[in-house]
Amino acid sequence: MSWRSSFRCSKFRQVFGKAATKEQSYDGVPITRSVRDNHHCSANPCFIAVVTECAVGGSFLVLPIHHTGRVDPQHPRVCGHSGRVLDIKWNPFDDHCIASCSEDCTVKIWDIPICGVQQNLTRARKTLIGHSRRVGLIEWHPTAENLLLSSAYDYKVFLWDLSQGGAVVRCPVRVVLMPIYHRYPPETLLLSVSFNSDGSRLAVSSKDRRVRVLDPRTGKILQVSSNKTHRASKVLYIGELLLSTGSSPWNHRQIVIWDPGDLSEPLYEEDLDGSAGVLFPFYDPDTHMLYLAGKGDGNIRYYELSAEKPYISFLTEYRSVLPQKGLGVMPKRGLDVSACEVFRFYRLIAVKDLVEPLSVIVPRKESGIFQEDLYPMTAGNQAAMTAQEWLSGINRGPVLMSLNPGSQVANPYPETPAEKGLVRQLSNLRFQRSPGVGALTGTRLDFIEEAFLEEQLSYQDAKYPRDVSDLLGWQPDETQIPLWMYCCTPHCCEPAERPPPTSESELLQAFYRQQDEIKGLREQLNQKEVRISQLEVEMKNTRNNLRATF
Repeated sequence: MSWRSSFRCSKFRQVFGKAATKEQSYDGVPITRSVRDNHHCSANPCFIAVVTECAVGGSFLVLPIHHTGRVDPQHPRVCGHSGRVLDIKWNPFDDHCIASCSEDCTVKIWDIPICGVQQNLTRARKTLIGHSRRVGLIEWHPTAENLLLSSAYDYKVFLWDLSQGGAVVRCPVRVVLMPIYHRYPPETLLLSVSFNSDGSRLAVSSKDRRVRVLDPRTGKILQVSSNKTHRASKVLYIGELLLSTGSSPWNHRQIVIWDPGDLSEPLYEEDLDGSAGVLFPFYDPDTHMLYLAGKGDGNIRYYELSAEKPYISFLTEYRSVLPQKGLGVMPKRGLDVSACEVFRFYRLIAVKDLVEPLSVIVPRKESGIFQEDLYPMTAGNQAAMTAQEWLSGINRGPVLMSLNPGSQVANPYPETPAEKGLVRQLSNLRFQRSPGVGALTGTRLDFIEEAFLEEQLSYQDAKYPRDVSDLLGWQPDETQIPLWMYCCTPHCCEPAERPPPTSESELLQAFYRQQDEIKGLREQLNQKEVRISQLEVEMKNTRNNLRATF
């Protein structure tokens, strides 16, 4: 159980965690109070998304990655679900596309404008309808575009192809798991899922606390572990091996390393402590570092992995007095390579309504120079193949990219046409310059400004088709309201806004109207004692009448 490893010659032995200041964090975020053991946060180089708490329905907050500091309590949210949001994941090949699942039994795909969410977003690009109970987990395919895995409490696991036409998708392309011999089989209620590097294998941990390796195309179970010595909660592919976190028979938190080809016996076991929180594992395949963060803990442990025994070596840990409810992780292409940052967490601190970035840094004497040994070729944001190619049986590794600023690496695979929205194409023109002059002409500037306003004010109508009458319970488009009147959704209340006064008389009228409203509120406040006395008398009379009745 000792955390201290013997002396090893490792370039990561001096690694440390550096928490951001409050000004560089996201303060005032109403983090969800859901008890599910999910991350509740997802990040990419453009945005950070956090599942939030709201009175009715479900919502999550999407902020530009540099929008730090105090967050406006009335900041617009993505609130199209009628039930609590349980999981969110950014598309690894599109920084403006995010998937969410909810207790309303649906999975929704959202497109976020380049300028961010300017008003409450209630209309999704696609809605996946197939589950009969709440959907608890979603996961994108690591190499094929438009493939999304979903797991729900109806004991079914589906694989969806988002390239299908229409705003509503009712039929998944693959049924990975579903009840056959039993009505409620524990092996099909998943707690965690993880694809391997090329997406040809799927590792899952289930309600029966066993680890299984599946073929995601056919749903065939290839390997099953025993739950006698290890009760798995989370599972993660670490290169060619498999790691699971859970508990031992003595209720000690435990990490176990497996050979995916033979789950009969573990390769390595280690008991950590007696805490009760679930351990979230995170793996960096470029540096071969493993990070363990417990739900409700304030510390994060750092390990270095190897392909030979003892497989794992403890490095150090980050300690904090504030417990974390969940964590988000920034992809490698979003890290600050000039500061030798090798990993970045976004800790959800629910007791402070705070999202705190935590940078994992390897100290170097010359930190301003690109360190090639710290940043090898890594998985980029290009898909290696289409969904149809993967479904036909083709396996490809991820398309690699270099993190060295200014360098470009050619895609070794044929490029696949990605679906890009009309508004996003128009908004990209805003940043294009004339080839010879270096400045925009007047006519082209007017066109670009018009396109940019179209993106900001009429994004949803320009992006999505209107043939969504086949979706039951679909709410009307709220973007038809005039420009300065934002609608109040039942999920996230946003105050109505009016256009500013255009003349002095209108300004005086607005001022006098506001004074009358303040005067009325003061009168109500002064009469509060009288009103309280009236209510107490009414309660006393009602109580006496009830006693006389019985």
